[in-house]
Formats: sequence, structure tokens, C-alpha cells
Amino acid sequence: MYHIVGGGIAGLATAYRLQQAGHEAHVFEASDDLGGLAATYETAGDDIEQFYHHLSKSEETIVELAAELGLGDRLDWLIGKNAYYVDGVVHPLDTAWQIAAYPHMSLYDKFRLGMLTLGVDVRGGVPDFDAYDDLSAYEHERIEDFVVEHTTRGVYDNFVDPLLDGKFGDRKADVSAAWFLGRVRFRGERDLLRGEKLGYFQGGFAPLIEALVEAVGRENITTGARVTDVSVAGDEEVGAGVEATEEAVETVTVETDAGRETHETDGVVVATMPNVLEDLTGYQCDIDFQGAVCALVTMEESVMDTYWLNIAHDAPFGALIEHTNFVPPAQYGGDHLLYVASYIQSPEEAVWQADDEELRDMWLGHVEEMFPEFDPDSVSEFRVARNPRAAPIYERGYLDLVVPYDLADDVAEGVYYAGMASEAQYPERSLNGGIVAGFECADRIVEKAGSDRPAEGSSSVVSVERERTTQEPVADGEGD
Repeated sequence: MYHIVGGGIAGLATAYRLQQAGHEAHVFEASDDLGGLAATYETAGDDIEQFYHHLSKSEETIVELAAELGLGDRLDWLIGKNAYYVDGVVHPLDTAWQIAAYPHMSLYDKFRLGMLTLGVDVRGGVPDFDAYDDLSAYEHERIEDFVVEHTTRGVYDNFVDPLLDGKFGDRKADVSAAWFLGRVRFRGERDLLRGEKLGYFQGGFAPLIEALVEAVGRENITTGARVTDVSVAGDEEVGAGVEATEEAVETVTVETDAGRETHETDGVVVATMPNVLEDLTGYQCDIDFQGAVCALVTMEESVMDTYWLNIAHDAPFGALIEHTNFVPPAQYGGDHLLYVASYIQSPEEAVWQADDEELRDMWLGHVEEMFPEFDPDSVSEFRVARNPRAAPIYERGYLDLVVPYDLADDVAEGVYYAGMASEAQYPERSLNGGIVAGFECADRIVEKAGSDRPAEGSSSVVSVERERTTQEPVADGEGD
């Protein structure tokens, strides 16, 4: 029996893959809910994610898994319109004509940014179509230095820098050009007259989580179960000086409402944040994480015409995402749904410290300033989700900090990691990356166990070095 710590999509994917290869697997989830960052709210119609989600065409593993689970026909590819709010004006940026009309960059700026987005290096006058294929080559470069060299100063000052402020705040100078390239590389499918096609499941991502839970088997999942230690021979805890090259994991200890339980195990996959991995095994991960505060606003009327609005001024939030300009309001009982989102670099920031009512007044008041026709009194619900570790900070040298899938050489034989600090979540985190990480760990277990299957019907395509497509350069959608 293999045990998985964490019932998010990575943990569920690990269990599913192991079972497909003929192994027993059991998932322990400390909370009462499954799905992690894909947790949902109820609405007047379909459930909706607490943190915004969509897929890009480049996210193949999650699409293949959905098809395996019988949800292929429930995945719709819709147009996600994007815009940039600058100096009180919303500038659509979906089509070539709209981009050409954007007034805050010169035509040459836009040409250079467009070439970079397409993955073409035009420095020196001879186009190089392969210059940006290896993201790791830019791991140690600052974004500002890279953008100025590979495009123009105008592109950085008038387009990129304000977006970095909203995403990383005072940490923006630490972030690598490799992360930036991963965001601007154009790998999606774009309708030249309307914009990029993005994926969303009928009924949201909850049906995918539910199908994965059913495939794993509810009897193989325990919620409200916190794993408290992982031990090797002699009941020695892994993090207490065990020589990794000499010992193999033998037991996991779990605390539930019913008490403390110890289970013999063939291996443990930690599919949670790296602080949990450190608590259980002593393995220290030096990746910094940023928090997120995300409000879902239920309204009578629409606020704007676009799906995703990046904001280039000193707003108390980083982006506005009007979900019902992507998925029709009819799916939610006719209500209009707006995400207001902000990333947090420190728990001392005012947005993190504010309670829900303070946040409602602050954020809706600023939305009204941006869109004077918006009436805060038309808001029927304002629900806030907070996560202290929502995404890594992709600082320079990030690849040197990722946690290996197989921790035999670092912790003990039989210990694996599939959480957000894994390589699958580079250069950006996503639900697709969680599935990839789970599959990677499961496949390593299967290989060591001597099986030559990923099982009949299971997906064999696992892209470790993903290049995730987003709707616009540096926009922060989670396919996430």
C-alpha cells in the first residue's frame, strides 16, 4: 500500500496513476475538503471555483485525463477576452488590430513584443526561431534586463513593469526572465478575430475533481486525517537524522477525530506544500511563496466587457476577472460573477490583514472609481478566499531550488514529492502541473516496483518541462 499526503489534484492524480498500474494507494487529506485550490462555492446555478481557473491549449495532460475519466465532451473551448486598464481607459488586447491601436507603446515596441511573444529573437536583424526554447538559459537574468535587451525600454516601462508590480510587488526584481518567458511564449490557439481560446468544464472544475475521486474510490480517501510523521525501521522518524541511503520508509502516522493511527506503507508521496514536507521529513525547501486573496463578487449587472482586465495603476488589487464574460451568466442562475484578486508578498500587507467587510468596502469602492456605473449596492454576495501559499515566487535560480520527485537520496527510500515546489510547476503553477507531478511520482514508484505498465487506458503523455500559455503577456490566469 502506498500512502499519499494531500487530497488536492496532485495527490488524487498520484493515487489514480498508481491504481492504474495495479498498486494500492490511499490518500490522507488534513481538511474536510478535496481538490485544494480547486475548491468551490455554490451559486444559483453551477458551482464555481474559489480561485479563478481556466485551461490553455498547451495543458495537454489534464485534457487527456479528463477524457480518460469520461469528461472529454464537457470541456468547452471559449474565447477569453483580455484588456489593460491604463489612465482610466480599458484597452482591449485580443486581436492584432486592437494591439496595434494600443496607445502606450510605439509601433516598434509592439513589433518587438509581438516577436518575443511568438518566440522569435530578432536581435541582429536575422530572426532566430529557437532562441527561447530553453527557458533555463534565462534562469539567472532579471526580467527588466531581459525585456530591455530583447524588446525595448518602452515595452518594459509601459507594459511589463506595471504588471509585475501587481503580481510580485516589491519582489519583482527577484523574479527570473525564465518565468517571464514562460508567460509570454505564445502556445495557445488564437482566433484572429476574437482572441485566445481557453478551456473550461461544463459545471466548472468540480466535476473533474469528483470524477477523479470516484476513480480513486472514496474508500481509498480519508479526509480530516493529518499525517504527523513518516518513519523507517525502529519507528525512527525520517526527519530525525536517518541516513537516507541506508533506510526505507516503513510507516506513516495519522491523526483523525477517532485518534492516532499508524499504517505500514510501501512508500509515501507528499503532495502538499513544501512546509509540510519539511515537517514530516526534515527536507528543507528554500522556495519562497506568495499568498493570495481572492473575492468572488455576485452582481446583478456586468461591470465590464472583458474577461480578464490587467491594471496599470496603484489599485488595491492586481486584476479583475469577470467570469461571466467567459462562461455565460445563465450557468449561474443569471447572476454576474466577478473575481477581484491580489497577490500578497507579506502577511503584514493591508489586504491580508483586512477582514471581509473592510476588503469589501476597499475593493468595491475602487471598482466603482474605475467604472462609475458600477453600483456596490447591486452586490448580493462578496465571498473571500485566502491562501498564504498560493504560488511560488519564481526568483532567479529557481530550478536549483525545486524539490526532486524521488527523495531517496535526500530523505529515505520510498519518499516522493508531488507538491507545488516540484519541477512540474515550473515555469508557472497550474492544475495541469499538479497532475503531471502526481503522474511523475507514480511512474517512478511503478518503475522501482518492477512494473512495465502504466496501465491499460492510462495517459502516457507527461510533459515535465511545460511551457504554459496564458491569455496575454504576464496575465495571471491559473490553468491555475
